[in-house]
Amino acid sequence: MPVNDAAEGWNAMDKMPDAQLCHIGLYAFDLETMVDFYSRVFGLTVTDRGHSKRGFDIAFLSRDPAEHHQIAIAAGRPKDAVHSTVNQISFRVAGLEELRQYYPWLVKEQVKKLDPRNHGNAWSIYFSDPEGNRVELYCSSPWHVSQPFGEPLDLTEPAETIRAKTEAMVTQDPTCMPMEVWVAQMRNKMDERKSA
Repeated sequence: MPVNDAAEGWNAMDKMPDAQLCHIGLYAFDLETMVDFYSRVFGLTVTDRGHSKRGFDIAFLSRDPAEHHQIAIAAGRPKDAVHSTVNQISFRVAGLEELRQYYPWLVKEQVKKLDPRNHGNAWSIYFSDPEGNRVELYCSSPWHVSQPFGEPLDLTEPAETIRAKTEAMVTQDPTCMPMEVWVAQMRNKMDERKSA
């Protein structure tokens, strides 16, 4: 039965230290295929690998030398598993130009379910890894617009064209604001929650 934190006078922000998402773990049908895919597509390096005491082989991959792993991939996904428990695995790139560089490479890689989307507050490319997990490559835009928001995105267009079309699209939405304004509002909201 859930505890009513408000009734107990307990505020999670007062009790818990800041926690940032740093890595994800996946079970794989074919460990080597998955390691190869994430190494090639995202430039991840295998930092460790071995056999778990729980009975399966596991590989750890990272792009950040200060992070032992950003993805852990473990063999042992049941052969009869129909659905992935992962909604999506998201990788951020520096900007729209970098996202555009990925697009033709992913086409050449023949990834499945390739779906570029314009979220107004971000530009994304969705696709499936070899075992059907949904992967997202994305970068932020200069605007905020309430989510969910998504339109098709043509990454073969020049970056300036994409930016101009996005601005024209999002400024029609009453929730649109510059991203730095939204970030400031969220910072205030989070600070208020911490001090409540």
